[in-house]
Amino acid sequence: MTDSTQELPQPAPQAPDGVTSEPKFRNSIPDWTVRAILFLVFLYFGTAKFKSDAKAPWVVFFDQVGFGQWLRYLTGALETVAAFMVVASGTVEAGLAILIAVTLGATVTSVAIVHDAPGAIVPFALLCGMIAFWLHRRRV
Repeated sequence: MTDSTQELPQPAPQAPDGVTSEPKFRNSIPDWTVRAILFLVFLYFGTAKFKSDAKAPWVVFFDQVGFGQWLRYLTGALETVAAFMVVASGTVEAGLAILIAVTLGATVTSVAIVHDAPGAIVPFALLCGMIAFWLHRRRV
């Protein structure tokens, strides 16, 4: 006679106390460090756009862009609000999306409208870093 019983698969062993072996990145120290840096950088750049001195660098830059100073205020407001969204746990990805869009606009504007390719290096570097951070957060 043949044995007709089949061996049931056993569940994979788990670590004690429900600890998984997969790394957690969200809300970890490296995650909070990157979010804090983004907060400080974009809070600085966002609030700097509200200075209305005629010789202020952002006033001069937005004069060169030619769309008017309302764009400077809009960009500053978006950067400031999105900076706060990045440090709030529930709105990190939405804040990153806003910052990515604004930084992409800054990069394209610097190159295509103002014709200042060296001036696009910083926004382009920030853009690449934020995209990498966003993709890493979505993957892990």
